[in-house]
Amino acid sequence: MNDAKADWRRELSALTQLAIPVVLSELGWMAQGVVDTIMVGSLGPAAIGAVALGNALFYTPSLFGIGLLLGLDTVVAQAYGRKDFDDCHRWLAQGCYLAIAIAPILIFLVFCACFALIRFGITPEVALPAASYVRILAWSIPPLLIYGAVRRYLQGVGQVRVITITYIGANLINWAGNWALIYGHLGFPAMGVRGSALSTVIARIMMAASLLGFAWRYERSRGHPLFKHWAGPQLDSIRRLIRLGLPAAGQITLEVGAWNAATLSAGWLNPIALATHQIAINYASITYMVPLGISAAAAVSVGHAVGAGNPARARRAGWLALALGTAFMLVAGIIFLVIPSPLIRLYTSDPRVLAVGPSLLWIAAAFQVFDGVQTISTGALRGLGETRAPMFANFVGYWILGLPLGLILCFVLKWGIYGMWIGLTLALIVISSLLLRRWHQASQEFCFSQHQLP
Repeated sequence: MNDAKADWRRELSALTQLAIPVVLSELGWMAQGVVDTIMVGSLGPAAIGAVALGNALFYTPSLFGIGLLLGLDTVVAQAYGRKDFDDCHRWLAQGCYLAIAIAPILIFLVFCACFALIRFGITPEVALPAASYVRILAWSIPPLLIYGAVRRYLQGVGQVRVITITYIGANLINWAGNWALIYGHLGFPAMGVRGSALSTVIARIMMAASLLGFAWRYERSRGHPLFKHWAGPQLDSIRRLIRLGLPAAGQITLEVGAWNAATLSAGWLNPIALATHQIAINYASITYMVPLGISAAAAVSVGHAVGAGNPARARRAGWLALALGTAFMLVAGIIFLVIPSPLIRLYTSDPRVLAVGPSLLWIAAAFQVFDGVQTISTGALRGLGETRAPMFANFVGYWILGLPLGLILCFVLKWGIYGMWIGLTLALIVISSLLLRRWHQASQEFCFSQHQLP
């Protein structure tokens, strides 16, 4: 009994040490967009709208690219678990080749989206600077994807603190670059929103170079030089990464697309509904970063255990991650229930928004635990090498059930923005139930295959 408790405590300690830096990194990822928006604020509402719209256009294809690299979580963590360090290096090389190959395609898609802005009815006052912003920001895709590949590698070998350090440095560079390039300080030309985009490109080049440097230094200190035997492209390995990553990228696209559709629906209602929706979704996004970080830690911990051939440890890591994330989201939900009005007032004192906002945060409180469960289950399954189930669950939950119900409640039954959020809550309940059940089954199957059911 004491040995079992010690195993759980050790696993919880290891999981927490992995999760905290990754959570901070996810918050740092969010901070880049926030910094851009804040720094252009004094240019006026059109500039704020241009940056917000530009980021929305940019992140859908770029998140698909990052999702395509998530297969590295599985293969690197499992190779590290079986102490095959040369294989870890080979997988990093294949991830970099995949990133370089897909970057031009994603840049092309982002450029195409720029030309469609005015055709979708966006006013020229916002559409023209947004297009200029995105055309520059598109060049951050190659370093962003290289960063993504190296980050998955470092997470897989348990080196996560350097990721947080890199994001802190990147946000400082982005802030300084915004100050200099938007407004023309230090002798630079005043570029407006284009300066904000250029600053972000520079910050992301630094992110990629920094993580490559950290990876090289770490491997040199262990006596496994990273670039001494750098592997050439291996098509079979790249195809395996795509088989693992494509469903993960699809899952991200389905999830982000569903919430973007909800935002578009809120825009069809009225400005008050849209503003309130945006405030509530900002809070939900902030709390979501914690289980997202725990999810990445779960993928690594489970992958290590799978590579080491230890199914009991794999199940323990997954369930501990679920417990940790559920506890946090339960606290977040309670906060949304208890003090919704003060949270809304941090954004606005408009009485119309304050009248609608608390009820939306109450609905957000209802789905917090389910959002945490589905996110962490996705990571734990990725550690086992299972990436298709989350894509299927998101398709069914959001696009077959949640969104259609939300649209009916919102526009047919006239429940407004509340109806849309109720539909999304149903989607998260369904997705979390499907993925939790799949995690239980898949982890049991792995235990039986190893003849070691805990």
